[in-house]
Amino acid sequence: MHDAIILGAGGAGLFCAATAGQAGARVLVVDHNQEPGKKILISGGGRCNFTNVGAVPDRYLSENRHFARSALSRYTPADFVALVEKHRIAYHEKTLGQLFCDGSARQIVALLMDECAAGGVDFAFGASISDVTHADGLFSVSTSAGRFTAPNLVIATGGPAIPKLGATGFAYQLGKQFGCRIIPPRPALVPFTLPQGENLFRELAGVAAEVVAKAGKTAFREAALFTHKGLSGPAMLQVSSYWRHGEAIAVDFLPDAPADWLQAAKRQRPRAGLKSVLAAALPERLAEALSAQLALPGELGAQKDAALVTAMGRLKAWAFRPDGTEGFAKAEVTAGGIDTAALSSRTMMANQIGGLFAIGEAVDVTGWLGGYNFQWAWASAHAAGQAIAERVRG
Repeated sequence: MHDAIILGAGGAGLFCAATAGQAGARVLVVDHNQEPGKKILISGGGRCNFTNVGAVPDRYLSENRHFARSALSRYTPADFVALVEKHRIAYHEKTLGQLFCDGSARQIVALLMDECAAGGVDFAFGASISDVTHADGLFSVSTSAGRFTAPNLVIATGGPAIPKLGATGFAYQLGKQFGCRIIPPRPALVPFTLPQGENLFRELAGVAAEVVAKAGKTAFREAALFTHKGLSGPAMLQVSSYWRHGEAIAVDFLPDAPADWLQAAKRQRPRAGLKSVLAAALPERLAEALSAQLALPGELGAQKDAALVTAMGRLKAWAFRPDGTEGFAKAEVTAGGIDTAALSSRTMMANQIGGLFAIGEAVDVTGWLGGYNFQWAWASAHAAGQAIAERVRG
């Protein structure tokens, strides 16, 4: 018999196994995939954005915005970077604190598997789960590879984002089974779709520009990308986590321009048209589309200041009303999940059932784009792994 069974061989599950195993627990990891870390392998364009130096609690969404604070403070980005350096993995920092492997995401999977090996962790890959029960202080997991029992069980199966990799809502089924409330899951860090009426912008597919995108009170300044379906790029993925169906998104196409920018252009270039003025600051195709929508024909010098003020107002807060997103198939992560109210923020253990843990994406904690969700995986896994080891030691 094992001390702990971990369901899921993603980043959180593997790191939890390594942490508990190296602290003396006998650990088994069960996964229906044939190999570990499938989501890790495709992350960061195959180079794995394994953490973010700015991974602080206020950059995570949750019904309890304070829940992530404890785990994140006890296992920091610097801690995981030290582990990366210990394994001699070369890495680099991109924009906004994002850390990537110089080589391949496979190096992070190899790191995790090596750490598991150091903890004597056992694995059951390609094992589909048919039943999970709890009685007399023991969890029993029936799988296609056999039946396993342990006094500790970790739900680390993630959410339904990217189903082509085998992602499912299994974590929520288990959570409900054991009495945990589930915050309705939804796609996060996901491209938007625009209604047919936005055909003009569909014609801009492939055009990108740095913008400030805003949903509700939350705004991000990053690149936006027009697609044949709608809006994508880092700025749009970021605000998608805060967006609710039916709401508008406001886009500032000229984030560095003051409110009187067009009036100043009128004085400096009175014979220029709106399109050529915008093309000095934006991609030409985008400038053409925006100027056509604004419908200010002729030279700027012929325009009234009031008309320029109105046009600038639209350019600084262009309203898009998405009709949806591209769903879990294109979402990088899942928002919602097992309610944090059911868990200890220090240990990730369920309040009502001793020995039951939930970590990573399975929990209602969702980070920003750029390595934040991996850091939550490492931090929550480390908290649970340590707690399991403490329980084993008695």
